[in-house]
Amino acid sequence: MEVDDFNPDPSKANEAENGKILVVIMVGAPGSGKSTFCDLVMGASSRRWARICQDNINKGKAGTKAQCISTAVVALKDKKSVFIDRCNLDKEQRAEFVKLGSPEVDVHAVVLDLPAKLCISRSVKRSGHEGNLQGGRAAAVVNRMLQKKELPQLSEGFSRITICHSESDVDDAITTYSRLSAQDTLPSGCFGQKNPDAKVQVGIMKFLKKADPPSLGSGSSMTQSPFSSKSMKESQICSEGSKPDAFEGASNEEHKHNLALESVSDAADLTNAMEDSSSLDMSATLAFPSISTADFQFDHDKASDIILDKVEEYMSKLKNARLVLVDLTHRSKILSLVKSKAVQRNINPEKFSTFVGDITCLYSKGGLRCNVIANAANWRLKPGGGGVNAAIFSAAGPSLEVATKKRANSLAPGKAVVIPVPADSPLFIREGVTHVIHVVGPNMNPQRPNCLKNDYDEGCKILREAYSSLFEGFASILKRSELQDHSGQRNENASEQKMKREILHDEERSKKNKGLEHEVGSGINVLWKEEKQNKSKSASKAWSSWAQALYNIAMNPEKHKSTVIDTTTDVVVLNDAYPKAKRHILVLARLDGLDSLGDVCQEHLQLLRTMQQVGMKWTERFLQEDESLIFRLGFHSVPSLRQLHLHVISQDFNSQHLKNKKHWNSFNTEFFRDVVDVIEDVEKFGKPSIQDEGLLSKELRCHRCKSAHPNIPRLKSHISNCQAPFPAILLQNGRLVQGPTKVDADS
Repeated sequence: MEVDDFNPDPSKANEAENGKILVVIMVGAPGSGKSTFCDLVMGASSRRWARICQDNINKGKAGTKAQCISTAVVALKDKKSVFIDRCNLDKEQRAEFVKLGSPEVDVHAVVLDLPAKLCISRSVKRSGHEGNLQGGRAAAVVNRMLQKKELPQLSEGFSRITICHSESDVDDAITTYSRLSAQDTLPSGCFGQKNPDAKVQVGIMKFLKKADPPSLGSGSSMTQSPFSSKSMKESQICSEGSKPDAFEGASNEEHKHNLALESVSDAADLTNAMEDSSSLDMSATLAFPSISTADFQFDHDKASDIILDKVEEYMSKLKNARLVLVDLTHRSKILSLVKSKAVQRNINPEKFSTFVGDITCLYSKGGLRCNVIANAANWRLKPGGGGVNAAIFSAAGPSLEVATKKRANSLAPGKAVVIPVPADSPLFIREGVTHVIHVVGPNMNPQRPNCLKNDYDEGCKILREAYSSLFEGFASILKRSELQDHSGQRNENASEQKMKREILHDEERSKKNKGLEHEVGSGINVLWKEEKQNKSKSASKAWSSWAQALYNIAMNPEKHKSTVIDTTTDVVVLNDAYPKAKRHILVLARLDGLDSLGDVCQEHLQLLRTMQQVGMKWTERFLQEDESLIFRLGFHSVPSLRQLHLHVISQDFNSQHLKNKKHWNSFNTEFFRDVVDVIEDVEKFGKPSIQDEGLLSKELRCHRCKSAHPNIPRLKSHISNCQAPFPAILLQNGRLVQGPTKVDADS
C-alpha cells in the first residue's frame, strides 16, 4: 500500500509524545486543492506526517476505504500525524476516520469549500491526476458530488473544524498547520463557517444551469452523460468548449427513475462517481456523421430510423464500445430526430449518444475522446466537396490521402473502407484518432453523381448497407486491438503524444500475428496494410510504423550519419531525440529480432555486457566534461520504440522535454531496469524480469528524498534544489555512475 511519509528529522520521532497526534480529515470536491494542501504542509512542517490517499493506496493504484483506515492505524502507531486525503463530502464518508480519534489523537477537519466553478475548471484542465479525474468527465463528477455535500459538524467527533471559502483562507490554513510543531496544539472549535446548514454551494445551480447555445465553430458539444437525464438537463456543465446534454423528450416515469438514481448514496465517494462515468472515457468510441442527409439530401426522418435500427443491431456486437452521432450545430434536424427517437426506443445512452461539435477536433475542443471517426466520403475518396469530407482530409493532412490511395481508389455507395491514421497526422497527434472509416451513402441530390432520383426503396437499402459497413469496420478494428483511452496533454508535440499512446500500441504488439491481413466484412472492404514479417522471436509483435525509427538506425547506421555518434559491429550510439536530462544517449543493439527487453535471453548475455561497456565509456567522457554529473544506465521494461536500447541518462533531469508523469516514472520507478540488474537476472534465471506499466501512473516522487509532488513543474523546482542523498539501493551494485565527488547513501 502507498502512503506519503514525511519525516524531516528522524531524531524527532518521539516528540509527538509531548503533544497530541493529529488526524486531519480533508473535505472538498475534486479540484479544491486537497492534495496540494497536504503536500505544502508536509514540505514545510517539522511534525511527522503521513498523507493517505485512496487514489494511490493500492501499490500506486486506487484502493478502498478499508485500506486507507488500516494504513492510517499503522501511521498513528508510529506516532505520525495523518492527512486523510479523500473527498469526504458527507458524514457517512467521514465517520470511520473520525473513529481514529482517542485521548492521544485529536481529529480535525479542513474544509476546502471553494467556488464550484473554480473546482470544475481545475479538474477539467489538469493532467496526470492520481485518480485520473480530469478532462471532460470531471465536470459531471464534481457537480454530482457537490450536490451531496454536508459540511462537517463538531458533533461528529471533531475537535477542530477549519472551513476555507477562498484561496486566501486556504493559504492561511496551510500556514497554520505548517507551523504546528510536534509539541503544539490548536484551539478547539469551528472556524470560518458561514452557514452551518448549507449543503449545496450558493450559486452552483446558477453556474451549472443550461446556457444558450454558443455560436458555430466554438467547439461546443452536446452529449449523453452516464448520469441521470434529469440532473444533466437541469444542471448543464458549461466548461471551456463543451456543453453536455441528454436525450430530450424523456417521460415523467424516466425522470422519476433518474431522480431515484440521483438519491443513491455515494458509498465509495469519488471512486464510485468515477466508475459511473468511466464508460464514457475508457471505452473505444466511434464518432460518425449522419450519412447522406447533408449534401446528398436524403430524407431526415427515414435516415434517423435507419441510424437507430443499425445502432440497435450492432450494440451487442460492439460490447463495451460506444457510438456517437456528431453534427456541427445545435439546430441539427437529424440530431433532434435521433435523440427523441432514441428515448422512445429506450436505447442505452451509455452505448449511443449524440454530440454537437466539429468531428475533426472532438477531443481538443469538446473533451470527447474518439479512437475512430467516420467520414461521409465521395466515391473517388478524394478531398474536397465541402462538408465533413473536406474537413476530415484537411484536418488529417496530406498523409491521410496518401494512406487512403494505398488501400482503395474509389468506393461504391453502401461500402466503407478502414484507413489507419498515419502517425504524423494531426488527427492522431492532437486528437488521438487511430482510424478513419470512409463510407459512401446514397445520393438524392440531382447535382451529384449517381443520383437515385427519389428512389427511396433503393436509397434506404443502400443507406442500411452503408451503416452496416461502417459498424462492421469499427467491429473489425476492435478485434485487431483493444483500443484504450489516450490520457494526454493536448498541447504536446508528436513525440510526447506517441509516448502517451505507448500502452495502446503495446497491447497491439502483444498479439501473436505475423502481420495484418486483408479482411472482408459484411458489405465492406476492410483493407489492412501488411507489416513486414520478422524471422526472429519478435515476429509475433506488430510495431507501428512510427516505432521503427531506432530499428532502422540500428540496421542501417550508414544512412543516418547525422544522427549516429558512434558505431561498432554490435551497437550504435546516438543522442536521444527528446532528451530527458542534460546528457541522455541511447546505445542500440544491432542484432535483428532483438526488439525489447522481453526478447532477451541467455544467448544475449555478451551483447548486454558490450552495451554496458559502451555506455560506461560515454559516461566517462561526459564526466570528464562535467564531473558533477551522475548517471544511471538501464532499460525501460516495455519500450515505446522497437529495437533493444540502453538509456544512459544523467540524474539532473534538467530538460524541457520532461513534461509528464510517464516521462518521469519511466526513469524513476522499478519500470526502469538498471543494466547491472538485467545482466544479473539473465545470468541467474536466463531472462530479465519485466515490470508492469502501471508503475508509469504512480505519483510523482523526488528520486533523491522521495518526497511527493503534485505536478511536473513543482517536482522540477524541487529537484533543482534537492541535496538529499540518493537512496542507498541506487549506490549498490554500481547502479549509479559518478565522478570523483562522493555521493553518500541515504542512511
